[in-house]
Amino acid sequence: MQVLDFSFPPSAKRHCRVRVGGGALDALVEDLVLDAPGSPLILVTDSNVAPIHARPLLGRLRERGLSAELLLFPAGETSKTRETKGKLEDGLFHAAVGRDAALIAVGGGVTGDLTGFLAATWQRGIPVIQVPTSLLSMVDAALGGKTGVNLEGAKNLVGSFHQPWGIYADVSTLTTLPDTEFREGFAEAVKTAVIGDASLFRWLEATAKKLLQRDSKALERMVQGCMRMKSRVVKRDEREAGRRAALNFGHTVAHALEMVSGNVLSHGSAVALGLCVESRLAAVTTGFPDSSIARIEALLEAFGLPVRIPETLAADAIVAATSYDKKVRAGDVHYALPLRIGRMPALPQLTRVVDQSLLREALHATR
Repeated sequence: MQVLDFSFPPSAKRHCRVRVGGGALDALVEDLVLDAPGSPLILVTDSNVAPIHARPLLGRLRERGLSAELLLFPAGETSKTRETKGKLEDGLFHAAVGRDAALIAVGGGVTGDLTGFLAATWQRGIPVIQVPTSLLSMVDAALGGKTGVNLEGAKNLVGSFHQPWGIYADVSTLTTLPDTEFREGFAEAVKTAVIGDASLFRWLEATAKKLLQRDSKALERMVQGCMRMKSRVVKRDEREAGRRAALNFGHTVAHALEMVSGNVLSHGSAVALGLCVESRLAAVTTGFPDSSIARIEALLEAFGLPVRIPETLAADAIVAATSYDKKVRAGDVHYALPLRIGRMPALPQLTRVVDQSLLREALHATR
């Protein structure tokens, strides 16, 4: 197991300890016994993850003499709302949880985003620890401090930046994931490689079979590689004033697809399709090579992810849904588009306005 120590601006004293590997949960318990960031520790989790990972962790913390409680919410993207956050806040209030407490998010991306936002606003901010148990949250969502909830018809429009005290990614938890959900995380890994690490992309191409077999060493290396790359971006631009927009490659279209499908299309599948569409936008705007589009699609297919948009999702609706993206400025939708695998444009050309006619053509080509 490797320990990564990331510090984020504006304070050089702010550190986010990151532990990745098969013993990360053991390390979490030991770290909290020695240096807990608050008390009580409130584990926040969903109804699916609670019996598998959260309740056992709760028991271990209590056995070591730590004060710990559990807060539950219903599993699923539909719970990532202001209403769910309000109910969790009511739970904290009735338990008389003060600003000396800390939250622990145990679960996937929904749990991490929701709990992070809860921690950012409870008592004007208390510490949060991220314990990602899905591959998607390990390679992307848990790191970087973005938190938030969805509105009806729009993702992550309400939220804040709140860096975690620590991130503990124990790849052994991935053995409990259903196969479909496990594969979802590879979409974010592919995105990370495309925007900033060509060697990681080549390694993913060479190691896809072993990763799908859930080889722990391969998974550990992939998670570490994705976290290193993302941390470099976040350190330079914690609050997305510029460079961090690169992390949104594929996501403008992905969020629109999720919205149009009524969240029937999962986030990982939507990101995979978003990468295919936005790669085609890059081909006509930045000169992104057609051969690289083919490599991206081949790698996504190797991971069992979709590369063709269902005919049931109308192009007009998808185009309209992009107008709710967070990168809209003065009515124009901005896209983060790569120059080639492993390289994004320099500022201020990192994001570009794309004409709707080009988006329609890219959507048609991805049918």
